[in-house]
Amino acid sequence: MASSSGNDDDLTIPRAAINKMIKETLPNVRVANDARELVVNCCTEFIHLVSSEANEICNKSEKKTISPEHVINALESLGFGSYITEVKDVLQECKSVALKRRKASSRLENLGIPEEELLRQQQELFAKARQQQAELAQQEWLQMQQAAEQAHMAATSASAAQQAGSSQDEDDDDDI
Repeated sequence: MASSSGNDDDLTIPRAAINKMIKETLPNVRVANDARELVVNCCTEFIHLVSSEANEICNKSEKKTISPEHVINALESLGFGSYITEVKDVLQECKSVALKRRKASSRLENLGIPEEELLRQQQELFAKARQQQAELAQQEWLQMQQAAEQAHMAATSASAAQQAGSSQDEDDDDDI
């Protein structure tokens, strides 16, 4: 067994997980602590055995990643073929749970609005923003035109007043 090497750093399954599985499987049975420890060690050894065999199968097929098929082939190779149907069922369940999690984590999926509708709404918002920007630019242009016209009128008035004032000065000079 892997943990019989005496190395405390060997990886093992958490005891809490094993205790929970034992309680769920055998709710009315008391299990001694040393028996629980033995189950932990057996599970660890089984995982080591299957993963090593799956790794060998993976290497023989010149792959770098162990796939579920490699694990299933390892179980068959090690004489655990009777478990393969159940393993495939669990694998399918894991895949469906993972797919549901991916879908649930997708922000688009959480909105419940199809992507096409979101795109249409986005285009509407862009068009509305462009329209508002054009209206704002037109208002600014009109304000500048009005200011320029007022400045021109003020300058024209000042010029006329100045001319009228200088004409009057000439008329006043004539009176002297």
